[in-house]
Amino acid sequence: MPLLAWDARFELGVPLMDTTHQEFVELVNALGESEDAQFLACLDRLLEHTVRHFEEENRWMEESAFGPVCHIGEHQHVLDVIRMVRERVAGGDLQVGRKLAGELAPWFEHHASTMDTILASHMTQVGYDPGLAKTPASEAA
Repeated sequence: MPLLAWDARFELGVPLMDTTHQEFVELVNALGESEDAQFLACLDRLLEHTVRHFEEENRWMEESAFGPVCHIGEHQHVLDVIRMVRERVAGGDLQVGRKLAGELAPWFEHHASTMDTILASHMTQVGYDPGLAKTPASEAA
């Protein structure tokens, strides 16, 4: 059974954000359902995605002149926890990894319904479209 089911309450009206959030939900579910032998690889995929996910949102906050820096701080804290848990899992402590998977589901529900909802509303209000924003890849082109 998935840890977190995607539904309309997670759709914030910013297509890039919604897609990234759907991927996050899928990866959390894959982690929660993974066999022990694949757990570390699933955790690595989740960590890789989450780094990109948070860098993207952090960039959007900067480019759209979004004020609350606590959102960025929460991103950093979650990454720090995932990295710490990843080291413990690599050392054989799968139990703490499984606990993380279970905790990421309610964390995401809360984060999406508060901080990300406010960010999405701000971006819409100021006319910032992340799909049209400059990215490191587009700046190099």
